Amino acid sequence: MCGIVGYIGHRDAYPIVIKGLKRLEYRGYDSAGVMLYDAETGIKVCKTKGKVLDLEAKAKDNFTTNGTIGIGHTRWATHGVPNDVNSHPHLSNSGELVIIHNGIIENYAPLKEELIKRGYTFKSDTDTEVLVNLIEEVQKKEGIKLGKAVQIALNQVVGAYAIAVFDKKNPNEIVAARLGSPLAIGVGEGEYFIASDASPFIEYTSNAIYLEDGEMANIRLHKPLKVRKIKDDSLVDPYIQELQMNLEQIEKGGYDHFMLKEIYEQPSVIKDTYRGRLHANEGIVQMAGVEDNLEKFLNADRIIIVACGTSWHAGLVAEYIFEEFTRIPVEVEYASEFRYRNPIINKNDVVIAISQSGETADTMAAIKLAKENGAFVFGVCNVVGSSISRESHAGAYTHAGPEIGVASTKAFTTQITVLTMIALRLGKAKGTLSNTDFHTYLQELEIIPEKVAEALETNDRAKEIAAAFKDAPNCLYLGRGYNFPVALEGALKLKEISYIHAEGYPAAEMKHGPIALIDEHMPVIVIAPKQGHYDKIVSNIQEIKSRSGKIIAVVTKGDTQVRELADYVIEIPETSDALSPLITTIPLQLLSYYIAVMRGCNVDQPRNLAKSVTVE
Repeated sequence: MCGIVGYIGHRDAYPIVIKGLKRLEYRGYDSAGVMLYDAETGIKVCKTKGKVLDLEAKAKDNFTTNGTIGIGHTRWATHGVPNDVNSHPHLSNSGELVIIHNGIIENYAPLKEELIKRGYTFKSDTDTEVLVNLIEEVQKKEGIKLGKAVQIALNQVVGAYAIAVFDKKNPNEIVAARLGSPLAIGVGEGEYFIASDASPFIEYTSNAIYLEDGEMANIRLHKPLKVRKIKDDSLVDPYIQELQMNLEQIEKGGYDHFMLKEIYEQPSVIKDTYRGRLHANEGIVQMAGVEDNLEKFLNADRIIIVACGTSWHAGLVAEYIFEEFTRIPVEVEYASEFRYRNPIINKNDVVIAISQSGETADTMAAIKLAKENGAFVFGVCNVVGSSISRESHAGAYTHAGPEIGVASTKAFTTQITVLTMIALRLGKAKGTLSNTDFHTYLQELEIIPEKVAEALETNDRAKEIAAAFKDAPNCLYLGRGYNFPVALEGALKLKEISYIHAEGYPAAEMKHGPIALIDEHMPVIVIAPKQGHYDKIVSNIQEIKSRSGKIIAVVTKGDTQVRELADYVIEIPETSDALSPLITTIPLQLLSYYIAVMRGCNVDQPRNLAKSVTVE
């Protein structure tokens, strides 16, 4: 949530900042703003409620866009409603300091009260305006430069932040800092870029520094970058990474929406995820993070999976897979609840933390809690250099590439792919998975991308069904076994992007309450592949049919029994029960997508949602 972009160098800053903000729109936001500086006109700020396009329109009317220093922001409201005044950037009382901020200052209220006593006034309801005035107060009181003032001020705040601060008195510098929220610095020739991730500056430089938690940077024209620890002001030797991302990866590539592009990328990204790790013909699954810590996994008393949202659903699929393949007990926890319920964590526990962005605040907090209690933490995330990848003892990247659509699709399937490979490796090492089954699963996983591509051929059928149910106010998703989490994920996708109320249930639980909802107006999506609990699912479908529910069934190709009962059928290729979530989820993604499009919803940027949730 919230996007930060900054530039200092020899180019015009405005187009770089605006383009960068558009690249960060996937993070979710409700307002946008920009600050530019040049020697003639000084500080210029333009900000507005709404989208980056609204900001551009407003800037055309009364805003000069010259200047080679600029910062920009997309805000996701925390303190104060979305409006022009609460939008970033925020100025200090003197008008000399400007700040943009991603995160939350938890002790802003007592700080604000103290600043008011000292004569400060506030135009907005934000915690950010408190922070910029706190920095100004420290600067005035101590008679120090901006960098030192930021460092002192940040030691007085409690919360999470990524910030960029500019001082009119020293206009060749931007000070950036982070704690809990990501911040990358692009290092070019005679220029620097600042952003929440590397996508805003990928065409300008392939060199980036990712600030670690508790670090700040003095970014100055024609001078080396200085990175310091916020706590004690000690110098840090920054590590420059070479970016692997390319510009084509973050463009739509001819698709109407990023979400649809990412749905269609799944055959290739699943293959990318197991490439070099899975060798079916040789009977090998090899992942460095697992191999280096194999004994910790094999001696684990239990595995605890912590995650949020779609990643939590991937964890639920993994629970079935791990327990079947490895016979190690597994618990799947919402990271947000795990950190607050005083959980029992032992040194022989393995905690697997799953996050697409690698920056999810609740998951990060769960990792820290697990480490404090002596558990081994293994991270599964998509973003190289992210906080979770650095905070975990070991881990494995999915190789989904940038996921721009807020509603996760390819992240889900690549997470399941990684977790399945881990379970296969452990099952083989423990002897809980027979050699025959091990080789069968390897071969099946290797051809899953082809079956996903085949499942994508249901696109037109999904569109047809979407047209029939786009105006439904509610929807029920049912699945059993490995496909119960897929029912939850299907319901989440529909909620996220179409704003239709939807619920996912284990099919057997329908009789324990949800069946009361079923009538001729209730569409029920039933995941009913031939493998698994097929006969039981057929019985559930008959119960729905007898109550006039509208049945949309996802079935294995050639199915006849469910076809006779269902109102609509979507056929998918057959695969093993354990790997079926990688296939069954595809038509549900397409169905949600087309319903949202037909309802006129903003598919890639659904209201109130953010891609990377870096505050609680």
